[in-house]
Amino acid sequence: MLEAKVAGFLDRHSFEMENKKIVVGVSGGPDSLALLHYLWGQRDKQTLSLVAAHVDHMFRGQESFEDALFVKDYCEQKGIPFEMARINVPQIIEKTKKNAQVASRQARYEFFEEIMGKYGYNYLALGHHGDDQVETILMRLTRGSSSAARAGIPFSRPFGNGFIFRPFLSLTKVELADYCQKQNLVPRIDPSNKKNIYSRNRFRHEVLPFLKAENQHVHEHFQRFSEDVQNDEILLQELTVQRMNKVMKMREKNKIIIDIIAFLEVPISLQRRGIQLILNYLYKVIPVSLSALHIDHVLSLTRNHHPSGTLDLPNGLKVIRSYSLLSFQFEVIEATPYSFELSGPGVIDLPNGARIRMDVIDGKENIETNGYYSLFPTDKIKLPIEIRTRKMGDRMNLKGMSGTKKLKDIFIDSKVPLQERDTWPVITDKNGWILWLPGIKKSVYEGINHSASQYILLTYHR
Repeated sequence: MLEAKVAGFLDRHSFEMENKKIVVGVSGGPDSLALLHYLWGQRDKQTLSLVAAHVDHMFRGQESFEDALFVKDYCEQKGIPFEMARINVPQIIEKTKKNAQVASRQARYEFFEEIMGKYGYNYLALGHHGDDQVETILMRLTRGSSSAARAGIPFSRPFGNGFIFRPFLSLTKVELADYCQKQNLVPRIDPSNKKNIYSRNRFRHEVLPFLKAENQHVHEHFQRFSEDVQNDEILLQELTVQRMNKVMKMREKNKIIIDIIAFLEVPISLQRRGIQLILNYLYKVIPVSLSALHIDHVLSLTRNHHPSGTLDLPNGLKVIRSYSLLSFQFEVIEATPYSFELSGPGVIDLPNGARIRMDVIDGKENIETNGYYSLFPTDKIKLPIEIRTRKMGDRMNLKGMSGTKKLKDIFIDSKVPLQERDTWPVITDKNGWILWLPGIKKSVYEGINHSASQYILLTYHR
């Protein structure tokens, strides 16, 4: 008996329907009509408040409008408040180029949320059943979905200011068809459900019958698998958040940077989920084209022996490796060259957020600074001091070394991230001699000369 089976399923999920205020999504097909009729039958026993919500996606002209009139007529007979919307989804698809099923689902769910808000109801009931669960899990595994997505359709999840719940996940489509027949319900049939141009229909018509021939209770096993995966995922997600908080070096709206060395110490199962957490945060809405293969590519980039590399993910998200740092960002801003001069004491605030300060001090003074600093005898330096970005062919006489060395090689040896090299300050004197790479290397011109009476003190704060 359907009622007993649903009651057992709800009890297993500790879900009590008493006094619930429910918006019911109803297309007019067998599944959603059976759901509305079932909830209507429980209305007095469970003290339920119901509103039926229907969306005409306008794919089938008058035929789909008649579906709406059919649901409206049923609701009037049963005394159920009815709300409907006609949304021109074909027009939305033409403008946005979205997949038809994605565009339809988005339009439908937006309307459902609107009706929940209008009535102040905090539950949305949908008629997904066990066969839908099997199809969804198989489709996602075939497509390459990862982590929680493999679990398929959840029984309940947050939605808007309330929750979605699906009481029919323990039932098959045949059981719902039998229920409709016994209750003298004559649902509407959408002819598009028979077309194999949709991937779900191919799974429904070709794969599912094979599985049911092998085991007619296959939907129960898939539902158990779904719940096991979801329960495991809750624990794994908690562990992932704890570990990733220690791995992240920076988190902004459009950019996250992680420490690769610390990340590789995280268990592999949490690594995958950690990447997924980052993608969820940055994307907000995950692109349909994003798959587990992309996460594999990111993980390969972290394990690669080469110190640098770049990946392009869907919708313009870039993953950039530079030594032990991995950044995820939507905008890779091209560095703008800069040049500033100091002819005397003063401060320069640089575009990359750093600050250079110049002071002239007596040779007998004690040097006190909280940042990086360099000291130059005034008689050895030609003013003005120039603070600029690097140029092609830049070379530097390093302190403690003979000869010169390319700035490019110095940056590489010092493991300066690629994206920072073009904005790193290079300090020269009037003659163009490179005096200092703040925070990296000092030149042969730097240091205390006991015969000097005055010094130029440069300090650098990041």
